[in-house]
Amino acid sequence: MSLPISRLDSAQADFKAKLSALLAFEASEDEAIDRAAAQILADVKSRGDAAVLDASNRFDRMSASSVQALELSQQEMQQALASLAPERRAALETAAARVRSYHERQKQECGSAGFSYTEADGTVLGQKVTPLDRVGIYVPGGKAAYPSSVLMNAIPAKVAGVQEIIMVVPTPDGVKNPLVLAAAVIAGVDRVFTIGGAQAVGALAYGTATIPQVDKIVGPGNAYVAAAKRRVFGTVGIDMIAGPSEILVICDGTTDPDWVAMDLFSQAEHDELAQSILLCPDAAYIEAVQASILKLLDGMPRKDVIRTSLANRGALIKVRDMQEACEIANSIAAEHLEISAENPQQWADLIRHAGAMFLGRFSSEALGDYCAGPNHVLPTSRTARFSSPLGVYDFQKRSSIIHVSEQGAQTLGRVAAELAYGEGLQAHARSAEYRLK
Repeated sequence: MSLPISRLDSAQADFKAKLSALLAFEASEDEAIDRAAAQILADVKSRGDAAVLDASNRFDRMSASSVQALELSQQEMQQALASLAPERRAALETAAARVRSYHERQKQECGSAGFSYTEADGTVLGQKVTPLDRVGIYVPGGKAAYPSSVLMNAIPAKVAGVQEIIMVVPTPDGVKNPLVLAAAVIAGVDRVFTIGGAQAVGALAYGTATIPQVDKIVGPGNAYVAAAKRRVFGTVGIDMIAGPSEILVICDGTTDPDWVAMDLFSQAEHDELAQSILLCPDAAYIEAVQASILKLLDGMPRKDVIRTSLANRGALIKVRDMQEACEIANSIAAEHLEISAENPQQWADLIRHAGAMFLGRFSSEALGDYCAGPNHVLPTSRTARFSSPLGVYDFQKRSSIIHVSEQGAQTLGRVAAELAYGEGLQAHARSAEYRLK
């Protein structure tokens, strides 16, 4: 049996066109979805709790009598943590500790302390860094549960110094996932509401009698959640609009092909729209990886999803050499980039665009998803060309500090007045001139 996965060769004349077609992905801005999200948001904005309750009961098949009834008590949260098997709880706590440690180091290294300096005339200039007051975290529910997403979204917010974290998670038919609730306890989430969809985004963005308005909403969701996040941006901040998951593997042919095949599966199993690509200069090795894919696929519980993903958006690509592989990788700007090679750092030095880089054959992308430490909320759909992983810096803002001395005002006032007159803004000029001796 052959696997319908694209086989490309960078030496072919039409390679760039074929690669562009493979990478093409239009975020599903379905007009019907956008209209529905807009209607729900407008309803929440005007009716508050009543609209949230109606939508939650309808879409998640709930029978709640009030939004207050959809908030989980601290006792229920603690019970979820206590209910975990010891080895599962230990894994969750170990992952949380590693994520926290990484983001604490990130906070130190990314200028979170602010800065100031004094000029010769006594003028002080600088920057003050302060955390957001309150953030909302959207955690997907329904088809799958993602406790790792709770850790990755909440912990950097907590490390940044956010005062209050509000989590929303849909619970269709009232089914709650104890691992998700346990992760919220471990990560330090303050309040949890069992609501989802556009109504949850609206409640967080506008605030209701029960659910407080937040300053920023982070976390992935379905198409309705994505549409709602787009629409509330500006009223609140958002992290990003996430597309399907991606993995790009650059391999020199020295890694066990079974390992690489499974790494490609690890993203393909997320979603039929996920993308898994291999770049390799060794044609025989590419054949070996394809053989591994065929050998291993039927043993995967999510084989149908993997097969569809690989057939529609996957590719095994023969390149001239590893340097060209890095050039193509920069063009792809993948969410996850594995460099599975003897000397990975040599090739990592050539990479400019990637959400996260996994160096060496033992650095499987799955470790980054759960417990390595760096954040797994990453830019997708080539947005790694201009954006970064979620981090402590996403939960902080910066204020400029300008403390002009009397002497400094004499120099700066003349400069500002001259430019203000040039722009035709006389009040600006006079404001600066009033301070001149």
